[in-house]
Amino acid sequence: MFGRAPKKSDNTKYYEILGVPKSASQDDLKKAYRKAAIKNHPDKGGDPEKFKELAQAYEVLSDPEKREIYDQYGEDALKEGMGGGGSHVDPFDIFSSFFGPSFGGGGGSSRGRRQRRGEDVVHPLKVSLEDLYNGTSKKLSLSRNVICSKCKGKGSKSGASMRCPGCQGSGMKVTIRQLGPSMIQQMQQPCNECKGTGESINEKDRCPGCKGEKVIQEKKVLEVHVEKGMQHNQKITFPGEADEAPDTVTGDIVFVLQQKDHSKFKRKGEDLFYEHTLSLTEALCGFQFVLTHLDNRQLLIKSDPGEVVKPDQFKAINDEGMPIYQRPFMKGKLYIHFTVEFPDSLAPEQCKALETVLPPRPSSKLTDMEIDECEETTMHDVNNIEEEMRRKQAHAAQEAYEEDDEMPGGAQRVQCAQQ
Repeated sequence: MFGRAPKKSDNTKYYEILGVPKSASQDDLKKAYRKAAIKNHPDKGGDPEKFKELAQAYEVLSDPEKREIYDQYGEDALKEGMGGGGSHVDPFDIFSSFFGPSFGGGGGSSRGRRQRRGEDVVHPLKVSLEDLYNGTSKKLSLSRNVICSKCKGKGSKSGASMRCPGCQGSGMKVTIRQLGPSMIQQMQQPCNECKGTGESINEKDRCPGCKGEKVIQEKKVLEVHVEKGMQHNQKITFPGEADEAPDTVTGDIVFVLQQKDHSKFKRKGEDLFYEHTLSLTEALCGFQFVLTHLDNRQLLIKSDPGEVVKPDQFKAINDEGMPIYQRPFMKGKLYIHFTVEFPDSLAPEQCKALETVLPPRPSSKLTDMEIDECEETTMHDVNNIEEEMRRKQAHAAQEAYEEDDEMPGGAQRVQCAQQ
């Protein structure tokens, strides 16, 4: 066929794609292809290019004649025509030869139509901060559609069906709506007679198990494992557990964690924040209290001798925050935010007693003459400064609006502007 021996080229690539040595047996090749093809199937979110490469590699190496040419001369020899390896390979045909047309893509040399993927079913799952700290398991009972075992998803006792007369087997109906003179709207929607399947089953031939629906409902209990350190909105997926349907790749059931608020702790990433209020005496003279952690451990929290805690101060405790996901023996920090509660007032004798132990006041003594030249003022409490500012702004806006309405000639200006 060739006047000269073909030039040698790469003869290891196909083995690397399948992840097997050059000495791999046919069984080894099948196992490697099966595992990698499921992982990379496009309907399961895999890489389409990788899926094609796997099919090409397996198609060559599973054929003894092509494999011998590939091992001796490499990929280029196959492309040039030796062994017929340059022909187009349909990756879905090879996949279907392993798993059948029910998994994904039709069988045969022409796939016809490729299977669609069923929708994923998403459920929110409420969890407490304790659940995310300690880890937990929750058993949930769910209803789902499964293919009828009596008719194997055919919908009929005989396994036969006919073309739906409503949509002529297309599964879709086109409706036209008049929007106005010489304007129409054309809409396409699933056929209501066959529910988009394109098939119709004779009433007498319908499967008694599913009544011609092809699927029946069953209840299934799933055990959801919430691992330590998981996050709010993190997903836990059960592959292929959603509703089944004929000629459809079953979708996944996905649980989305929804963390409930905690009365004492707040979480930020791998750290925990805890609020604690001290009296002024505790802030100045020392304190100790017991903190009950999320796993019910009792932590003794206390200040150092002579330490003063300032209002709005934070202190951190290492390795008492949230466990780190998939590294549960490592933890973040626990931050304690201190609020200091001051007394509303002090008696004169209390003030004198405090002045004897507290640092002296700054020296800013005024003479009687300087005091006489000053104007007296009176202070009052402001409980919520943000609310007071909002009130003032609203009042000022109302006054400006009223002044604009009362201005002479205001109505005339508006009229001119409209003209």
